[in-house]
Amino acid sequence: MPLEHYSIQELSSTDLTSDLLKHFNRYQEVRRCLRQENGEWVLKDIAFTEQWVEALKEEIVRVDLMNCILAGGIVWGVYDSGNQMIAFASLLQGLFGSSKDYLQLMQIHVSFEHRNKGLGKKLFERCADKARVMGARKLYISAHSSEESQLFYARIGCVDAVEINKKLAEYEPYDRQMEYALYS
Repeated sequence: MPLEHYSIQELSSTDLTSDLLKHFNRYQEVRRCLRQENGEWVLKDIAFTEQWVEALKEEIVRVDLMNCILAGGIVWGVYDSGNQMIAFASLLQGLFGSSKDYLQLMQIHVSFEHRNKGLGKKLFERCADKARVMGARKLYISAHSSEESQLFYARIGCVDAVEINKKLAEYEPYDRQMEYALYS
């Protein structure tokens, strides 16, 4: 489906219904992941399947997305022609880092059936544009270590974070802490 057949909307708290992600398919068959060895990122054969059960989808809406909006952050949803949410991204409010340069791109996900169509890139661009308006110089991403996720971030221009957010790194120890410069 071409990009013009999707609509991207900024969500409000009233949009965050318990069934918002009912048709969202997080499925990802991971075969290789990046791991740090001696200061270098190395691809390792680490296989597992990512899949969200309904209870987790409801929790993501009720906790992650709602808290993001209530704290002044932004959540975008991408809807297909049947008005089903098939992708979303969330940008947290609150600059951090030694120079208050960073805003966190908390989540960015595209439903399995809709990947590789440019939706993730469009959502990322929306987050970057809004982060500039909110005063950030960089986006901070605690990025899934799967090969596919890392390729996505690398293609967009993300690099290893100069400053590591210890809380995020400890919460997701296998994630790669990355940043995206909003100004060149």
